[in-house]
Amino acid sequence: MNLSDMRRLLASRDLQLTKSLGQNFLHDGNQLRRIAGAAALEGTDRILEIGPGLGPLTELLLAGAGEVTAVEKDGRLVEVLQERFLGDDRFHLIHADALEWIREEERDWSEWKVVSNLPYSVGSPILVELALAERPARRMVVTLQAEVIGRVAARPGTAEYGVLTLLAALRFSVSSTFKVPRECFFPAPDVESACAVLDRRPALELGPGVASAYVSAVKAGFGQRRKMMLKLLAEVWPREAVEAAMTGAGVALTERAERVSREQFVEIARRLAGAPSTGNHP
Repeated sequence: MNLSDMRRLLASRDLQLTKSLGQNFLHDGNQLRRIAGAAALEGTDRILEIGPGLGPLTELLLAGAGEVTAVEKDGRLVEVLQERFLGDDRFHLIHADALEWIREEERDWSEWKVVSNLPYSVGSPILVELALAERPARRMVVTLQAEVIGRVAARPGTAEYGVLTLLAALRFSVSSTFKVPRECFFPAPDVESACAVLDRRPALELGPGVASAYVSAVKAGFGQRRKMMLKLLAEVWPREAVEAAMTGAGVALTERAERVSREQFVEIARRLAGAPSTGNHP
């Protein structure tokens, strides 16, 4: 489906795209093939696609994978997709708000891949939900605002490094990123776009409560970026426990969260998981 096809389909149904739903459809064939290629599709793959729109990426995913489950919020587009892929029993379409569906769907994603041009309006929380799933996908190939992708791939000590970086990084590492020009979308978005490839890390034995403590420590630590991490975490756990955890993780008590690595946050979380809480978890 090229741009002419897309315009013609929208016009034939008198469909007006909705900015609030982040409906900027990727139509450039080279970029679509690049995204599908980044997924390293195999005939046995199960793919989750969020926000398929008119289905240009869906078409490529079905050509290379075993099955595709697509979640689309806009009922008008659901009808288009049903017609486009009618008869292909490898295509499963769900009419739902993707963020709500993911939060409610307790599924083992460990043998899945996520390949999506995520709706920009809710892309970050969707990415976090998928990244923090108890049994997360093997690989995620996601297109979002370039600013968001920059935060996902950020390094400690940079302005972009923060909560999104660390929540995505608990179980995933970013293997590559690439830009997707504005003119490749219809309509062209107001922001620059980029795609990131995230691969699941080797199994990480966190132990009871560690993942929850990690999320709380990250959110608390970045609650006020310019304050020392010790003071912020001491609002959630006893100060003595926080001091011992930071020291054990090799983090100076005067350090700010923006300079603390993922590995150090994991170690801090391990040490705080069994500590009593003030109940002020973010």
